Amino acid sequence: MAKKKKTFRAKPCWERAYQGHAYWLGKAKLGKVTRVAQGHYAWEAAGRTGAADSLAKAKTAVELAVAMSDKQLDLFQ
Repeated sequence: MAKKKKTFRAKPCWERAYQGHAYWLGKAKLGKVTRVAQGHYAWEAAGRTGAADSLAKAKTAVELAVAMSDKQLDLFQ
């Protein structure tokens, strides 16, 4: 009996950037978080933007926006 070949699915990862972080999938940038002021962060991903009080909350918002963009169809195609 032949073994099934596993398909490799790349997972997005966070990388540190200058005054912020970037969310990458291979060579495609999915989103980014930048530091606006002490303790305040702005994020943008999948055509959405926002602000958060902590880096962890901003990263979670980017991950959620990217996940929603994969599942939700565009309104104006």
